[in-house]
Amino acid sequence: MAIANVKVTLNKDIKTVWDIVTSLDNYAWRSDLSKIEVLEAGKKFIEYTKEGFATTFTITMFESMKRYEFDMDNNNMCGHWTGLFSKIGNKTEIYFTENITPKKWIMKPLVGIYLKKQQAVYISDLRKALDQKQ
Repeated sequence: MAIANVKVTLNKDIKTVWDIVTSLDNYAWRSDLSKIEVLEAGKKFIEYTKEGFATTFTITMFESMKRYEFDMDNNNMCGHWTGLFSKIGNKTEIYFTENITPKKWIMKPLVGIYLKKQQAVYISDLRKALDQKQ
Protein backbone atom coordinates (compact mmCIF):
# COMPACT_ATOMS: atom_id res chain seq x y z
CA MET A 1 0.00 0.00 0.00
CA ALA A 2 1.17 3.54 -0.76
CA ILE A 3 -0.24 6.84 0.44
CA ALA A 4 0.44 10.20 -1.19
CA ASN A 5 -0.74 13.59 0.05
CA VAL A 6 -0.64 16.99 -1.57
CA LYS A 7 -1.72 20.29 -0.01
CA VAL A 8 -1.86 23.44 -2.13
CA THR A 9 -3.34 26.93 -1.87
CA LEU A 10 -4.81 28.16 -5.16
CA ASN A 11 -5.51 31.78 -6.10
CA LYS A 12 -9.14 31.15 -7.10
CA ASP A 13 -12.44 31.01 -5.26
CA ILE A 14 -13.62 27.67 -3.91
CA LYS A 15 -16.59 27.34 -6.32
CA THR A 16 -14.34 27.68 -9.38
CA VAL A 17 -11.85 25.12 -8.04
CA TRP A 18 -14.63 22.72 -6.98
CA ASP A 19 -16.39 22.96 -10.36
CA ILE A 20 -13.21 22.19 -12.31
CA VAL A 21 -12.07 19.29 -10.11
CA THR A 22 -15.48 17.57 -9.93
CA SER A 23 -16.67 18.08 -13.52
CA LEU A 24 -16.95 14.88 -15.53
CA ASP A 25 -17.80 16.83 -18.70
CA ASN A 26 -14.96 19.37 -18.74
CA TYR A 27 -11.77 17.30 -18.59
CA ALA A 28 -9.81 18.83 -21.51
CA TRP A 29 -7.54 20.56 -18.97
CA ARG A 30 -6.20 17.17 -17.87
CA SER A 31 -3.06 16.41 -19.89
CA ASP A 32 -3.19 12.70 -18.98
CA LEU A 33 -6.74 11.89 -20.15
CA SER A 34 -8.28 11.12 -23.52
CA LYS A 35 -11.87 10.81 -22.25
CA ILE A 36 -14.23 10.24 -19.35
CA GLU A 37 -17.20 7.90 -19.70
CA VAL A 38 -20.00 8.42 -17.17
CA LEU A 39 -21.61 5.08 -16.25
CA GLU A 40 -24.00 6.36 -13.56
CA ALA A 41 -24.40 10.11 -13.10
CA GLY A 42 -23.04 11.16 -9.71
CA LYS A 43 -21.94 7.62 -8.89
CA LYS A 44 -19.60 5.89 -11.34
CA PHE A 45 -17.31 6.84 -14.23
CA ILE A 46 -14.29 5.59 -16.19
CA GLU A 47 -11.24 7.69 -17.01
CA TYR A 48 -9.15 6.73 -20.04
CA THR A 49 -5.51 7.78 -20.27
CA LYS A 50 -4.06 9.05 -23.57
CA GLU A 51 -2.78 5.47 -24.04
CA GLY A 52 -6.31 4.07 -23.60
CA PHE A 53 -5.79 2.59 -20.12
CA ALA A 54 -9.08 2.57 -18.18
CA THR A 55 -9.66 3.20 -14.48
CA THR A 56 -13.12 2.88 -12.91
CA PHE A 57 -14.13 5.37 -10.21
CA THR A 58 -17.01 4.95 -7.77
CA ILE A 59 -17.96 8.16 -5.95
CA THR A 60 -18.34 7.52 -2.22
CA MET A 61 -18.80 11.10 -0.96
CA PHE A 62 -19.79 14.38 -2.60
CA GLU A 63 -20.20 17.19 -0.10
CA SER A 64 -20.37 20.34 -2.24
CA MET A 65 -17.30 22.58 -1.98
CA LYS A 66 -15.99 20.59 1.01
CA ARG A 67 -15.26 16.93 0.35
CA TYR A 68 -15.07 14.65 -2.69
CA GLU A 69 -14.13 10.96 -2.40
CA PHE A 70 -14.07 7.94 -4.64
CA ASP A 71 -12.78 4.39 -4.90
CA MET A 72 -10.53 3.54 -7.87
CA ASP A 73 -9.93 0.24 -9.61
CA ASN A 74 -8.05 -0.95 -12.70
CA ASN A 75 -5.92 -3.93 -13.75
CA ASN A 76 -2.89 -2.67 -11.82
CA MET A 77 -4.25 -1.18 -8.61
CA CYS A 78 -7.17 -0.37 -6.37
CA GLY A 79 -7.52 2.40 -3.85
CA HIS A 80 -9.27 5.45 -2.49
CA TRP A 81 -8.95 9.18 -3.18
CA THR A 82 -10.06 11.97 -0.85
CA GLY A 83 -10.20 15.64 -1.78
CA LEU A 84 -10.75 18.27 0.93
CA PHE A 85 -11.52 21.87 -0.07
CA SER A 86 -11.27 24.90 2.25
CA LYS A 87 -12.02 28.55 1.61
CA ILE A 88 -9.15 30.85 2.69
CA GLY A 89 -10.38 34.39 1.95
CA ASN A 90 -10.80 34.47 -1.84
CA LYS A 91 -8.34 31.59 -2.23
CA THR A 92 -8.87 27.85 -1.95
CA GLU A 93 -6.81 25.28 -0.09
CA ILE A 94 -6.97 21.74 -1.41
CA TYR A 95 -5.72 18.66 0.39
CA PHE A 96 -5.75 15.48 -1.69
CA THR A 97 -4.91 12.00 -0.39
CA GLU A 98 -4.49 8.88 -2.50
CA ASN A 99 -4.28 5.47 -0.89
CA ILE A 100 -3.31 2.82 -3.45
CA THR A 101 -2.71 -0.92 -3.27
CA PRO A 102 -0.93 -2.42 -6.28
CA LYS A 103 -2.35 -5.67 -7.63
CA LYS A 104 0.99 -6.88 -9.01
CA TRP A 105 3.92 -7.47 -6.66
CA ILE A 106 6.40 -6.02 -9.15
CA MET A 107 4.69 -2.61 -8.87
CA LYS A 108 4.95 -2.33 -5.08
CA PRO A 109 8.35 -0.58 -4.98
CA LEU A 110 7.30 1.95 -7.65
CA VAL A 111 3.77 2.88 -6.62
CA GLY A 112 4.79 5.68 -4.23
CA ILE A 113 6.94 7.39 -6.86
CA TYR A 114 4.16 6.98 -9.44
CA LEU A 115 1.58 8.57 -7.12
CA LYS A 116 3.76 11.61 -6.39
CA LYS A 117 4.36 12.08 -10.14
CA GLN A 118 0.64 11.78 -10.92
CA GLN A 119 -0.25 14.32 -8.22
CA ALA A 120 2.36 16.78 -9.52
CA VAL A 121 0.96 16.54 -13.07
CA TYR A 122 -2.61 16.94 -11.79
CA ILE A 123 -1.76 20.04 -9.72
CA SER A 124 0.19 21.56 -12.63
CA ASP A 125 -2.75 20.96 -15.00
CA LEU A 126 -5.19 22.37 -12.44
CA ARG A 127 -3.12 25.54 -11.99
CA LYS A 128 -3.06 26.05 -15.78
CA ALA A 129 -6.83 25.53 -16.01
CA LEU A 130 -7.41 28.04 -13.20
CA ASP A 131 -5.07 30.58 -14.82
CA GLN A 132 -7.28 30.46 -17.92
CA LYS A 133 -10.39 31.29 -15.83
CA GLN A 134 -10.95 35.02 -15.49
